Amino acid sequence: MFQLELLDSGELHTRVIQEAVLMAEEYVWIATANLKDMHVPMPGKRYRPILEVFDELARKGVTFRIVHSDLPSRPFRRTLERFPRLTGGALELQICPRSHWKMVIVDGRQAYCGSANFTGAGLGAKGQHRRNLELGLFSSSPEWVSKLQSLFDEFWMGSRCTRCAYRKKCPDPIGAD
Repeated sequence: MFQLELLDSGELHTRVIQEAVLMAEEYVWIATANLKDMHVPMPGKRYRPILEVFDELARKGVTFRIVHSDLPSRPFRRTLERFPRLTGGALELQICPRSHWKMVIVDGRQAYCGSANFTGAGLGAKGQHRRNLELGLFSSSPEWVSKLQSLFDEFWMGSRCTRCAYRKKCPDPIGAD
C-alpha cells in the first residue's frame, strides 16, 4: 500500500518545489501541460527564476527532463537562453500536444502527481489569494515513485508516439525518421 500525502495549493509549493525539487541530487523529471517562467523565493533574494536554480543544480550534476504540451512561454524561453549549461544538455524538453499529466519525480525517491502545472499559479510561489486551487498527491513510497517513474520513462522513450493519432501534427514526434 502506498503512503500518500494529500496536499492543497499552498502546501504543494513548499513540499514539491522547496523540499523536493530544490534539494535534487541526481535528476528531476517534470510532466506538465503549461510551462512558464516560474519564480521561487530563495534566502537572500526575494524571488529567482526556477531556471536559475536549475542551472545551479546542473552545475552539481543534476539533470532535468520536462514533457509539456506546447511551446513554453516566451519569458521561460528568454530566461532559458541565459543558461548555456541547461540548453547544452542538462535540461531536455519534449513537446507532446496530448500531455496533460502533472507530475514531478525527484531522484527516483520522491514523486508528486496532481492537478498543478509547472507555473507560478500552479506549483509556484504566488500568494495564497492569487494561486490556483490545486490538489496533489506526494510520496516517498518506493512503489508509488517507481510506478510514476515507469509511466514517465515509457512516455519519454516514445511508447505512446507510434500509435498516436496526432503524430502527423506533432511538432516533434519521438522516434521520427
